[in-house]
Amino acid sequence: MLIIKKMFVAVMAMLLIGSANAAEKKSHSSEADMAQQACLQIAKRLASVYTRDCKYNNGLLATGEFSVEGRPILEKTYPPRPPKKAKARVMLIGGIHADELSSISIVFKWMRILDKYHSGLFHWKVIPLLNPDGLLRDGDATRVNSNGVDLNRNFPAPDWEANALDNYWVRRTRRNPRRYPGPSALSEPESLWLAKEIERFRPDVIVAVHAPYGVVDFDGPPKGPSKLGKLHLNLLGTYPGSLGNYAGLQKNIPVVTIELKHSGIMPRSKEIKRIWIDMVRWVKNNIPKETSPVYKGLQAFMQDMEKTDLSRKN
Repeated sequence: MLIIKKMFVAVMAMLLIGSANAAEKKSHSSEADMAQQACLQIAKRLASVYTRDCKYNNGLLATGEFSVEGRPILEKTYPPRPPKKAKARVMLIGGIHADELSSISIVFKWMRILDKYHSGLFHWKVIPLLNPDGLLRDGDATRVNSNGVDLNRNFPAPDWEANALDNYWVRRTRRNPRRYPGPSALSEPESLWLAKEIERFRPDVIVAVHAPYGVVDFDGPPKGPSKLGKLHLNLLGTYPGSLGNYAGLQKNIPVVTIELKHSGIMPRSKEIKRIWIDMVRWVKNNIPKETSPVYKGLQAFMQDMEKTDLSRKN
């Protein structure tokens, strides 16, 4: 009788494991389906993104988080390759400002390089388009998201309301709608997801692609790259609510901001590869660094936000 019970338990365990595996495969399949459809929409808008970039099961997945209008935020991960241990964890982000079209297209081109040559030297997390609503809306692409918020001014900062909203937006930009930081820090689903993902993935360095200043900007320790391709280091300053301020200055995570020369014109193929090679070489030689990143504080910040929202409702 005891043997029969043990066999029954073993069979039930196998069935449960099988069901769990089937559910996981189905979930992964739906994420891949969603990612493919979203990617094809991006390819329709951007000439440098091809339908072959969106082939099914190529590793591009929906994160499970969505924009204001319900469009999926996509990511592609290039993990370590055991037994080799990754030298650093690198987060690469494009399309924070969706009207900077080249910042999205070049990330897709760099993903093609990773698809072919990923060696496991780094653990990559690639987010080709953080602001899908800004790109895929009817009409021209916009810098801001569907709520009219500049995602690169929506990250937490010391005394955010006074510095990001009042001093910067109201007084400095005179309420420029292209630079509206939002009603509160992390008010937008896109920036909130990225802040959470930074805490979860724990990158050693973040590379954010923008346009059209034609320089390399840098925030945080150590010293930034002097040049990437033909783009030379030129510190543009740190704005309250920006990703560079939040990750680079507050969390000690080096943030390399690649400012391409043109928003609507891609660099030549040779320059795209040159920027990539220089960037990879800099990360290899400078990361990890002596000053450790700071991965704490977001949870407390989120709890404070929830308490504030609750008090407003009451």
